[in-house]
Amino acid sequence: MGMHSILDVIAGFLYAILILIVFHPVVDLIDDFNLTYKLLTASGAAFEMSAIEKIEEQFASLRIAKRSVLSEEPAYLLDIDVSGSAQSASSRFVAVSCSNKSIRVYNRETLNFLREYSSCPGTLNGVRFAHVCDSLVFSACSDGMVKCWDIRLATQKAAQVFSGYPSNVFISFDINCSDLMICAGTEKVETDTFLVFWDARGSTDCASTIREPLGVYSESHNDDVTKICFHPVKPSLVVSGSTDGLVNVFDINKDNEDDALISTCNSDSSVSFIGWSGKDYEQIYCTTHDEGFCWWDLAQLDTEEPIMLLRVLDARDAVCIENGSLNYLVGGMYHEKAGRLFLIGGTATGDVHLISCSAAGLSLVGTLPGGHSATVRSFCWNPAEESLLTGGEDAQLLLWRPGAVERSLAKKMSMKIASSVQKRVRVHNSSLKNRKK
Repeated sequence: MGMHSILDVIAGFLYAILILIVFHPVVDLIDDFNLTYKLLTASGAAFEMSAIEKIEEQFASLRIAKRSVLSEEPAYLLDIDVSGSAQSASSRFVAVSCSNKSIRVYNRETLNFLREYSSCPGTLNGVRFAHVCDSLVFSACSDGMVKCWDIRLATQKAAQVFSGYPSNVFISFDINCSDLMICAGTEKVETDTFLVFWDARGSTDCASTIREPLGVYSESHNDDVTKICFHPVKPSLVVSGSTDGLVNVFDINKDNEDDALISTCNSDSSVSFIGWSGKDYEQIYCTTHDEGFCWWDLAQLDTEEPIMLLRVLDARDAVCIENGSLNYLVGGMYHEKAGRLFLIGGTATGDVHLISCSAAGLSLVGTLPGGHSATVRSFCWNPAEESLLTGGEDAQLLLWRPGAVERSLAKKMSMKIASSVQKRVRVHNSSLKNRKK
């Protein structure tokens, strides 16, 4: 071996020692990071898994605690709301929108009947309690009015009436989280479709007075506005859904409709339900009349990332249910503690399915059998007390609670009611799925 080769070996050895001395602390940091990252990943996955498992366990433990007594005129139960926040355990009342053109109010704990309001000959669509005053209940009417009743008053007369324009037929509505604004959506009349807005402040200050609209949006939808939903905590944000397939998000603080329109998302089908989800409720989702599901992330509007989180053309094919089936979707609900969006679906014989949503798809969490005897049309889930309210085409309102034992003598009845509801619940052809705007 020559002298140069020996010197090269010595130089290489010295360089190796020098590099080791310089980078040894960094190597330790990298090792520590790798170990910590693995632990964080594992703990994060464990937390997510435990949250879903806990909800699965809670849902599986639900049993019928109360069953409302059937009224003299049975009707489909189309929409449910509870007084106070759905996330709290302090609600006193339950209001139900029925297919016989009435709103029924029940005691939250006992499901004892308290009040019934009607708007004949008009049809009432949807039901909402005020957020601050839990004795005020609202509904939209096909005669072009939104009406407010005060449960404390022993009268059928509306405490406040919000009047639309002569051609308006309201089929959807909502009131914002501060109780300052009401928005109602109309059926399409000739070429016109409207979102109509009112100032809702002081709803019971002047009994039976009529409020005129503040204004309308008329350019963003070209068919029936089937659903409206204000943001849970930001009073100026509202999302609307329509049979034209569009799901529009507005900031009503803006001066005009063009500036107010933040986003237009296309479900490619007729919208049956809409809602907000995700951290800070920056996501929106919808179900469609042909059982599709779409989910968007508005936080990505100003980025290069796609806003579509998930699109499911037909949830009946996408959700695997062993020894069972999914016939329809009822709606959705975001669970704040779990940080997860869930859908409620069911079968024609009354089984209730809880479905978890993720970017990977839809998956069954659990099933509640034996409560209803026909299609479930409405629900209200209260995570704070782990209870669930469901209403169906069997005319029954059920309260589910963990480990409950039903003490009522009322029996589950098979009564698929022949109701006038069919005249106002649209049947949407599955070909809508392929319709492009």
